[in-house]
Amino acid sequence: MAIIKTETKQKTIEKEVTLTGVGLHTGANVKLVFKPGVENSGFVFQRVDLEGEPKIEADANYVTSTQRGTCMEKNGVTIQTCEHVLAALVGMDIDNAIIELDASEPPIMDGSSKFFVEAIEAAGLVEQEAFREEYEITQVVSYTDEESGSEIILMPSSSYQITTMVDFGTKVLGTQNATLNTLSDFKSDIANARTFSFLHEIEMLLEHGLIKGGDLNNAIVYVDKELSPGTMDKLRVAFNKDNIAVKPNGILDNLTLHYPNEAARHKLLDVLGDLALIGTRIRGKVIANKPGHFVNTQFAKKMSKLIKNERRNNVPQIDLNATPIMDVNQIMDMLPHRQPFLLLDKVFELSDSHVIGMKNVTMNEEFFKGHFPGAPVMPGVLIVEAMAQTGGILVLSTVPDPENYLTFFMKMDKVKFKQKVVPGDTLIFKCSLITPIRRGICHMQGYAYANGKLCAEAELMAQISKVK
Repeated sequence: MAIIKTETKQKTIEKEVTLTGVGLHTGANVKLVFKPGVENSGFVFQRVDLEGEPKIEADANYVTSTQRGTCMEKNGVTIQTCEHVLAALVGMDIDNAIIELDASEPPIMDGSSKFFVEAIEAAGLVEQEAFREEYEITQVVSYTDEESGSEIILMPSSSYQITTMVDFGTKVLGTQNATLNTLSDFKSDIANARTFSFLHEIEMLLEHGLIKGGDLNNAIVYVDKELSPGTMDKLRVAFNKDNIAVKPNGILDNLTLHYPNEAARHKLLDVLGDLALIGTRIRGKVIANKPGHFVNTQFAKKMSKLIKNERRNNVPQIDLNATPIMDVNQIMDMLPHRQPFLLLDKVFELSDSHVIGMKNVTMNEEFFKGHFPGAPVMPGVLIVEAMAQTGGILVLSTVPDPENYLTFFMKMDKVKFKQKVVPGDTLIFKCSLITPIRRGICHMQGYAYANGKLCAEAELMAQISKVK
């Protein structure tokens, strides 16, 4: 379904920056602080008003409601209307950030992402050491909500692009389209597109007390029905205005549209923010027909699941019959290991950031004598050792005289075994740098595959040391 790319470095903000405002639905005063995030942490909301200051990762699997915005909940702690903040972070090319809140909902500001973008710009961007994982789509993925007719399609493209098409079946709004061809256009073309509602929705929200922080400065209101004197009175009270009127273009006054298609642009903003909940960057073209928070987040959940499976089963495509770039003799020239502890037969790929190697598992292995007689299974620790030897090739390829160096484990994390490895299997190992090698320390992600399936994975940290 996808090709994993690790071509660019991750980014976070350089320093903290604070905004204050009110929540649209709660009407509560709220302070939001953007803080730098560590590598590979993604976007994390933190409720500093609650005991223990709990954190909620921006993850589609935590979405519990999409009624009037995207709401997440984890362990009883909620974050409401998170999409405008997330759109700003993605639109500004950020990978990792903490969004600290002292209420359940970010400030609505003017109903767009404009003020969040300006805050992120003021904080500055800084490049991190870890590489960004991007999933380049190779096959079309889609999700359709049969009830509403909303549909999202993701198709192959060399960059992340979004097109939204909206049709609300009303004369006042009509059919609109908007397109974002590159994230670098987000600030100028999409960020200041404000949220909007129809008059009949505003009436319902007011009756249920669901729009306490709203006013005519943070929501475009399309008048899709005749304004009665009673409705006028309600709106004057709700928005604290002496007079309210309808403009010739069918919106309530006190707001001027930034664009004729501002509604479609804001829907695009929402799509960008909601799809941030996938948790991984994607390369592909999104076409969203009549998007809404429900279909957006359902699609994000689908993509999250697909990517998780892809990550597990992303078996390197190599020709085992091709001439390797290193055979066992060349491997022994670089690694100090010897039989019976040399567990790598060939190397097929080697770059500055990854290595792919192979081992044929035969019944002649020494360890099968005792593990287990009658039911031979390769010990998991030796699978990890073989994975580490593969990573050793990557590490030692960075020094001019690898025969004068040894590699030593410093740490193993997140070790998991998925499938048994038995005589006759061919093991494929892939190790990729999580961060660049510094001062002889290598931090890498390793995967082992057999029979087209992931059989083991681990995060490995090793240090190279010169032989004295």
